[in-house]
Amino acid sequence: MAQQQEREHWLALIKKGNKSSAIAMLGNAVIAAAKGVGAALSGSGAMFASAMHSLADCVNQGFVFAGSVLAERKPNRKFPTGFGRVINIFCMVAVIVVTIMAYETIREGWHLIHHPAKAGGAFWINVGALILNLVIDGAILFKVMKEIAREARIEASGISLIPMSFKHVSRSAPPTRLVFYEDLVAVTGAFLALVAVVVTTFTAFKALDGIVTVIIGVLMVAVAFRVGYDNMVGLIGVAAPRDVAEKVSSIILSDQDVTDINGLRIIQEGRYYHVDTMIELRSGLSLADADDIKFRVQDQLSSDPDISDVVLGIIEDNGVKNWTPEHLNEFS
Repeated sequence: MAQQQEREHWLALIKKGNKSSAIAMLGNAVIAAAKGVGAALSGSGAMFASAMHSLADCVNQGFVFAGSVLAERKPNRKFPTGFGRVINIFCMVAVIVVTIMAYETIREGWHLIHHPAKAGGAFWINVGALILNLVIDGAILFKVMKEIAREARIEASGISLIPMSFKHVSRSAPPTRLVFYEDLVAVTGAFLALVAVVVTTFTAFKALDGIVTVIIGVLMVAVAFRVGYDNMVGLIGVAAPRDVAEKVSSIILSDQDVTDINGLRIIQEGRYYHVDTMIELRSGLSLADADDIKFRVQDQLSSDPDISDVVLGIIEDNGVKNWTPEHLNEFS
């Protein structure tokens, strides 16, 4: 019975895992295999670089999906603030993998610039693999953009998803951000590799193969630094976005018995927020009434799906206005 409950518990957590990273992992496994065959048959450095990138993406997104599952575990007595930052640790492992793959890619590209590979066969295999790459990664990228809109609580569709995703990607969950950046580079890299394969096959400009390989490697380094920085900040603990703070303060002040906010701190943990606040209540309340108001406000905040934990203290109105719109500037 206990084993069955444990199994059901993990199945429920897996269902809550980041779907974008799971889909991206499977898609990049197929792409990496197709590119690997093309690179082995043709000796194309651009195909090798693109295959390395897809393989790195597959491994990373597997790590990230596992981390997103563990991050969904509920707080317990030993870990009272929950497991939200676990995903940041897994993303940092993914950054290491990307960095290693990027180094190997740049080194191979540098070698090919000085010693271009002879044109081999498998032209159509390479072209087919790269077109497959563009289709699959393009579809995944579009899905991730929709995921960013959902997590950022933004209404967007069609072409408007593109500028929206760049503007609000920082408000999405760490795994969603990683998949977005990696797939952005994957689509760009596949297009560059396709250009390199065509040009080196039909012209004498063989060095383009190595140049494109180096460019793809540099783009991978850029992803590693961007994702690494985001997750380093997440591990340290970062303040919630301004609009989240505005929403939380509005919920608190909407209660008729709350007169002011004495202090407010909101920390982002993975894709969830921890709220720690001290509120002021109108004068003359009994202890029982004050407790009822406290629990009422706490329940209102906890009902938000993005808020995982609320620590709320109460004091009597001190007659001084503490909370002003300027306080929102303290949030990111």
